[in-house]
Amino acid sequence: MAEMKGVLVSGAVIADTLVRPVESLQWGTTVIVETVEQHIGGNASNTSIALAKLGVPVRAMAAVGPDESGRFVLDKLTRAGVDTSAVRTIDGASAATVGLINAAGNRLFFHRPGVDGPAFAAPLDFPPSLTGGMAHYHLASLFILPDFRPHAAETLARARAAGLTTSLDTNWDPCGEWLRALAPCFPGLDFLFMNEDEARMVSESPAALIGRGVRTFVLKLGPRGCAIYTSEGETLVPAFEVPVQDTTGAGDCFVAGFLAAWLRGATLEEAGRFANAVGALSVQRVGATAGLLTYEEALAWMRSARR
Repeated sequence: MAEMKGVLVSGAVIADTLVRPVESLQWGTTVIVETVEQHIGGNASNTSIALAKLGVPVRAMAAVGPDESGRFVLDKLTRAGVDTSAVRTIDGASAATVGLINAAGNRLFFHRPGVDGPAFAAPLDFPPSLTGGMAHYHLASLFILPDFRPHAAETLARARAAGLTTSLDTNWDPCGEWLRALAPCFPGLDFLFMNEDEARMVSESPAALIGRGVRTFVLKLGPRGCAIYTSEGETLVPAFEVPVQDTTGAGDCFVAGFLAAWLRGATLEEAGRFANAVGALSVQRVGATAGLLTYEEALAWMRSARR
């Protein structure tokens, strides 16, 4: 059997400090919480680690600073089996995030951009030394990398020219540009991933997105599963019923599950079902990837899980 080809993942790699539970903020007070934990975070980290856990070769393209946070991130990625040869260490502070999580698992992030800003100030190249053994390029962070917005479309075009299929997970846009920044990317995308809140801000129907060049649009519906749109129509895939501890990074893990199944030859519906399972495993533990299983274990879990 031919060796499985992998995924190049670019975007933010971040040291997350997660605090739970937090129901409200009142200045000048002290709140007793159950957990204050440091986890690796960032869309590129979460997706990369999830892919590695699912047995997919993965190479991260990112940047960290020469500080404790940067060393923490590199160590976590390496221990998870992620190839970090394309993670650059450059002068400056690593990105950092504090996440406040309520009892229902919803979260609020406070994010400090770091060296990943200037590190993504030009289109990315895809030489053979980078793409060797890879089949797919996933842009895990667009809106959280302001300097990269003007270069994302060209990067996707270069990835396709290098023989890679492509995907993008939008995430929330703190700058409010939404469609203006995103639309140039559409023709270069095999897969576009968004959640419902993000899709409302883009205000384009699934059919319109497909008409503008996106080949497959995957809408993450949280506890209701996902919907998959192509030129041939819509496929609804129900979720699994699980207790929720923390939704941080669940969407990133969903994407990893979808790509892991699709690269193994799954249909779009089968990939959506497996992605729902990986997302469901993620939300049952604090930290994006703490609850994940191997590919075979996840398949076994699906057989007995309740939808």
